[in-house]
Amino acid sequence: MDDVMYIKDLRVQTIIGLYDWERKVRQEVSIDIDIFFDNKAASAKDSVNDTIDYKKITKAVISHVEKSSFKLQESLAESIAVLIKRDHPNNSIRIRVSKPGALRNAKDVGIIIER
Repeated sequence: MDDVMYIKDLRVQTIIGLYDWERKVRQEVSIDIDIFFDNKAASAKDSVNDTIDYKKITKAVISHVEKSSFKLQESLAESIAVLIKRDHPNNSIRIRVSKPGALRNAKDVGIIIER
């Protein structure tokens, strides 16, 4: 069974959406990232070199998302997965992207992908 390094509710401002007004304003998206890995080496050696560097991943994701301008949350989620898989090709990942407040009467709406 794999262990999980996670980042929960990372809030980033970006251009996202289909409507004309959405293409002109930055909106907040919420991102959850789960990276599945074997924690045994990191915990035994107590070394960041043997684990997932969540600060590095967070900085890369924020930079990527802030520069993006996707129409679909699905496309944004996939691009985040590709970004993370470049440095962690052997790890399974789960990405959740949502737009808080996008639907009236709903807390948020989004997509979850696993790669």
